[in-house]
Amino acid sequence: MRNVLGTRHGLSAFRTLTIVAQDPSVRTADGKVLLAKVSIPAEQLLPGPAGYRVSVVDYDATRNALYTPLDLGPGLEEPSDAIAAVRSDRALMSDPRYHAQNVYAIVMRILARFELALGRRVPWGCAGHQLYISPHAFCEPNAFYSREDCSLFFGYFTSSQPSGETVYSCLAHDVVAHETTHALLDGLRRGFLDRSSLDQAAFHEGFSDIVALLSVLSLTEIVSTVLDGRPEDPLIRADLLTKEKLKESTLFGLANQMGEELSGVRGQALRRSVELPPGKRYADKKEFQEEHRRGELLVAAVLNSFLEIWLRRLEKIGTISAGKKDRGLVVEEGARAADHLLTIVIRAIDYCPPVDLSFSDFLSALLTIDREVVPDDRYGYREALLKSFRDYGVEPAPDADTDGTWKRWEREMIYSRTHFESMLRDEEEMFRFIWENRTNLDLSEHGHIEVRSVRPSMRIAPDGFILRETVAEYVHSVTASAEELRDDFGIAVPEGLPLWRNIKLAGGGTLIFDEYGQLKYKVAKGLVESEADKTRQGAKLKQLFELGFFDGPVGDLPLLAQLHSRIGQLRRLKS
Repeated sequence: MRNVLGTRHGLSAFRTLTIVAQDPSVRTADGKVLLAKVSIPAEQLLPGPAGYRVSVVDYDATRNALYTPLDLGPGLEEPSDAIAAVRSDRALMSDPRYHAQNVYAIVMRILARFELALGRRVPWGCAGHQLYISPHAFCEPNAFYSREDCSLFFGYFTSSQPSGETVYSCLAHDVVAHETTHALLDGLRRGFLDRSSLDQAAFHEGFSDIVALLSVLSLTEIVSTVLDGRPEDPLIRADLLTKEKLKESTLFGLANQMGEELSGVRGQALRRSVELPPGKRYADKKEFQEEHRRGELLVAAVLNSFLEIWLRRLEKIGTISAGKKDRGLVVEEGARAADHLLTIVIRAIDYCPPVDLSFSDFLSALLTIDREVVPDDRYGYREALLKSFRDYGVEPAPDADTDGTWKRWEREMIYSRTHFESMLRDEEEMFRFIWENRTNLDLSEHGHIEVRSVRPSMRIAPDGFILRETVAEYVHSVTASAEELRDDFGIAVPEGLPLWRNIKLAGGGTLIFDEYGQLKYKVAKGLVESEADKTRQGAKLKQLFELGFFDGPVGDLPLLAQLHSRIGQLRRLKS
């Protein structure tokens, strides 16, 4: 064997592994479980598999059993798919080693997809570099991301069907992708898990559903197999390729095996949100106050956008004979549209405010980042997104431009007191820039400002155009008593909330810099700078109070908060 440890070249950049394309219920024409080959970054692996970002630790808490780790080899030479497609479906689907491969490959695929879209490394939301995965964590129909454990846990259970077979959530592509997205979104915007608006609470679920479904639909194996018609036929009838027909097809009714049995894990959003009739203000309805249900509005808007974009792409493909189109081209265009839309959805996170996110903010972020990277919208992605979101009662952000995108930052800024190179990657230098420009940025002198991240990004457009940006995230917070919030800041305090109760309010913003270090966008939710900010903070207090958030024990007020509180009292006495 050649010595690869001492070489700089010749190592494989990617490794191909076989995964379950959706879940074991989705079958090929001859009745076999539909598998798909995916390319993920190659890396040196320990048994598990355990790599530099993902480590599979297959411990079953219910049975108190530790499964033998899967050894895929170190990956220093041409990597191979060690155990896939050489045994029967039943043996493969019940093999814990294959389960380990399946979760490792899907998690790495989603991670790589985020990093490709954002043009940088993406951290997990928890401490440390590695996310731990447990494919058989417990015997119950559940799966979840734990920030505290830096882990994804997947359950298993006995089917209620007559077969009585064991159902493994780790074999459902969308479930694994959904939980992985929770961990990545938590790394990109830690504040999105904080208690805030109904939209922000629902966003984590809706966004994770969108990423999961689009990642599945970007696989040609899935689109080809579940598209109506005969999969073996090289042609497909054009009359099957309408929005109504595609909605009715099995393309959006995936995962029969999991179905209702995994409703606690998957919910209904991935399978039937596309059927929500447009033209209604769902957000005001009582049933859509629950975060999972509300998240379906995001899923419905994006899925209908996907259908619109796919059909527009198909308009450029002529028929071959007797009103039929080339099935292969139809499949490729569908997978390509899903992949492009997935890229836009991921990139939009950089253009969202770090706190108090609304669906309207996300829509403006989608429109803005796509315009920045692809000024020529030849397939009408932005038009489809804007129309689809409006169909479900979501308008662009109130402070957006007339086309729904964020307004460019036009004010003169002070750049001479910060160092260009340092500011684009160093949190301390970025804080200096914010401090010097706090008046220009409309930041209140009250409270405490913290720069949470400074991240350079490089995005590549379809035509090869490269957009280089730096994305900085800051949070502006103040802790004061309810009385001080009412008297000093003019914030409406809910009746019944003790006036002595200490409350922390937060605002914050995202600053987008161009490749020359010039600020081009500020996407922010102010602390108490405007009447709109005060109204938003008051509405948030009212909602949290009604949910019982302030019923818990009262901790000691931090020293810094005590100082700010005392300053507020002195100002009130002077006035």
